[in-house]
Amino acid sequence: MKKNIWLLFLSLSFLWTVNSCKEDDPVDPGKIELAGIKVGNVELDLVNTNTDIPVDSVIFIMFRSQLDSVSAKSGILLQRSDNTTVGFKMTFIDNNITVKLILDEVLENQTSFILKLSSAIKGSEGEVFSGTQVAFSTVNGVLVIETITLNGIDFKVPYHPIDVDLENIGLEVTFSEPIDTVGYKVYFDIAGNVPISVSVSNDLTKVSVNNIDDLDYYRKIYFSINNGLKSVDGYPFAGFNNYFYSSLDSTYKFPEVTDQELLDIVQVQTFKFFYDYAHPVSGMTRERYGSGDIVTTGGSGFGVMALIVGISRNFISREQGLEQYSKMISFLETCDRFHGAWPHWINGNTGATVPFSTNDNGADLVETGFMVEGLMTMRQFLNPAVPEEQDLIDRTNTLINGVEWDWFTRNQNVLYWHWSPTVGWAMNMTISGFNEALIIYVLAASSTTHTIEPIVYHNGWARNGDIINGKTFYGYYQPVGWDYGGPLFFAHYSFLGLDPQNLHDAYGNYWTQNVNHSLINWAYCEDNPKNYIGYSESCWGLTASDQPSGYGVHEPTNDNGTITPSAAVSSLPYSPEQSMDAIRHFYYILGDRLWGPYGFYDAFNVKDNWWADSYIAIDQGPIICLIENQRSGLLWDLFMSSPEVQQGLTKLGFSY
Repeated sequence: MKKNIWLLFLSLSFLWTVNSCKEDDPVDPGKIELAGIKVGNVELDLVNTNTDIPVDSVIFIMFRSQLDSVSAKSGILLQRSDNTTVGFKMTFIDNNITVKLILDEVLENQTSFILKLSSAIKGSEGEVFSGTQVAFSTVNGVLVIETITLNGIDFKVPYHPIDVDLENIGLEVTFSEPIDTVGYKVYFDIAGNVPISVSVSNDLTKVSVNNIDDLDYYRKIYFSINNGLKSVDGYPFAGFNNYFYSSLDSTYKFPEVTDQELLDIVQVQTFKFFYDYAHPVSGMTRERYGSGDIVTTGGSGFGVMALIVGISRNFISREQGLEQYSKMISFLETCDRFHGAWPHWINGNTGATVPFSTNDNGADLVETGFMVEGLMTMRQFLNPAVPEEQDLIDRTNTLINGVEWDWFTRNQNVLYWHWSPTVGWAMNMTISGFNEALIIYVLAASSTTHTIEPIVYHNGWARNGDIINGKTFYGYYQPVGWDYGGPLFFAHYSFLGLDPQNLHDAYGNYWTQNVNHSLINWAYCEDNPKNYIGYSESCWGLTASDQPSGYGVHEPTNDNGTITPSAAVSSLPYSPEQSMDAIRHFYYILGDRLWGPYGFYDAFNVKDNWWADSYIAIDQGPIICLIENQRSGLLWDLFMSSPEVQQGLTKLGFSY
């Protein structure tokens, strides 16, 4: 019994002793740990010195548990290596786990810093922090452009101001650091050796650049700052390059004349391409300026009609014109032909085919059609009462009748464009509307020797009615063809001879088609949805032509900024007011660049700083011929007077 009482006493004594110890010993509050530090988005090494840290204005200090914000505010210090303090505002995020330091200013470049976290920092539950410090140095400085304006307009890439005053360029450049002014002016340049004045502000951070001489108009002009420029502290500059477009110089480049006198000037100058620049042996029209012995069948057909205009307008005598025509048909009688059709290109000396492409080395029925259009128009112009001209008529008829239009159907209800003596029908391209080739079906139906049946036209060209469009664009109704009409040569090539004024069939009215096609093209350029420099109500015209990258087809649905004078000028019969505005603009305003020995150069693209010095036969021909049709209707009247043409149109269901 005594033993049990003793054991109970010992147990109670032990429990009292333990409880007494717990009340007297201090409680261990634990520790808080640093998880990481970031300067901006760059994480620092917490042990080693950090170098090349990008400058920023925010530092994040991340712990693993919540902080006591009061102790943290007094326990964090940022100093430079010279012991000067960097000021900041402190906020807490992530439920007081992360401290965000918002610096009073961006850290300096090429400077060493120490971030000191003292042991005074406590956790929210009193946890202790052992304290630490982290060293880092910032990257070498760079000189950058903070703002750059041109006449008050933002000039940083990708902004490219347009219509910049020719007399007044005001470039203002603000740099991030004072610049080294030793020889600094040579680093600023406007391309093209434009004389400029360059000055710098008193604090050396702002540079002003102004032109001394006037700029050239409608140019893509580059401004650059060379990377040799540096800051006072030696910070490097990466360089700068951007461009702008100068405005139009609206002064007249040639003396003003009446509109009729201006049309005379355009026609006679364009005529020189077909007469003065004709191939000396064949009399045919060269494919383009500089093409040497390569002559073009279709372009020469246009050239035949140009001879008629030249004779009628007394640019040359009738004898001169018919002498060249005789030379041309002598060549056509002996050069390569394939089932009566001529190739696209021919050597003007030898008469041999010049391949247009690998498989296009034989007959081209569309080019042949343009030639026959010219031959038939000339035949109607010739006077059968004059024996020499009757001989030309007979020879012309032989050439016309030799074209085997029906053979090019391949016994199908469609005409085919090409045939090759080496690869046959490999091109396999049908002539289907709507495009430039309506005349081909009219001539094929008009043939007295190799005609086609109406079903070939309706199935092949009109695609059983699928040729119909019936939509409205820019308020203009379009009877047939592709949306927005396509390139304007669709309204030109077939209609140098074929008169569209009263022409219509089951699919559309072709006067409405050509008028509205031209006005849609004009309205698109005036609207200028792509904001191309140079487009306006008086500067318009999209068709096939040369372009900065070679040759291309241009239309509202495929517009790269290339304006082709032939497009607007040749539409004079359809859009007389808009086309005459364009002629005046091209001649008077742009004439010092756009006017040359054979009239208007082929094309220009202000956006790409490109102005052609080329002439192309199939762009030249519509200019002289369709101007004439607007003035007198001469070529339309001659071609439409052909009995075969009248019969062919009637056969296909046309009213005219």
